[in-house]
Amino acid sequence: MAIDLSGMNRKELEKLKSDVEKALISAQARDLRAAKKAAEKAAAEFGFSLGEISGGDSAAEKPKRAYKKRKPSKGTGVAKYRNPDDAKQTWTGKGRQPNWFKTAMEKGIDPATMEI
Repeated sequence: MAIDLSGMNRKELEKLKSDVEKALISAQARDLRAAKKAAEKAAAEFGFSLGEISGGDSAAEKPKRAYKKRKPSKGTGVAKYRNPDDAKQTWTGKGRQPNWFKTAMEKGIDPATMEI
């Protein structure tokens, strides 16, 4: 089957492309079904079900989505402010303000004076 692509306009070519993509998806699904049937038949010859071999129920088994594990952000920030009354207490400037920072602000202390 030879198709003369040079005589087709852009719209016709895009339609053909869309039809080919749909046909490929259909063919892939058909091949997958055939492969599953062949695997089930091969497993049955040895007295097993496909679910027993694969570790799950083949009919209900769906691919699992892999999620990236996030690293905890706690402790990754560099301290930006220091408590003038207690040098051990610091704050990165991110997140909720600590009580000592709020108290200092209420007293009228400029945040710039508490910067490290």
